[in-house]
Amino acid sequence: MKSFVALLAFAAFFAVSPVQAEDKPDTPKALSGGKVIGVEEAKKLADSRAAQFIDTRSPLNFGKGHVPGAKVAAYKEKSDFTPDFDASADKFDLDKLPADKSAKVVIYSDGPKGWKSYKAAVTAIKAGYKNVMWMRDGTTAWEAKGYPFE
Repeated sequence: MKSFVALLAFAAFFAVSPVQAEDKPDTPKALSGGKVIGVEEAKKLADSRAAQFIDTRSPLNFGKGHVPGAKVAAYKEKSDFTPDFDASADKFDLDKLPADKSAKVVIYSDGPKGWKSYKAAVTAIKAGYKNVMWMRDGTTAWEAKGYPFE
């Protein structure tokens, strides 16, 4: 009986545990209708306050550290990790983005396996935003460069 209970607990854990980043495929290297930028270019934009930065990670991860001046707009994904994902399965609050759809927006998450930022960037472009930049390498590369977090 104990082994049955242990087996059930083991199965339940894996049934509800999130997909680990290592299990996800890399995000695409291009963004149709937008621009993929590196952390160096993003840092210049952040320093000059020339763009609004949108962090698509959870509020908990945002609270652990984010690009200075960024706003949190958590992307809640249930769709597949593919370029042709079904956005209707996901949740993303476009109201967190600037009202001006021609404003420069930099969207990011953790890094190359950070599908939340890719999906948010695609969603913003489809919603009519004209200057969407995606910092594909995300907080991982930002931190590796020694750039500041707040």
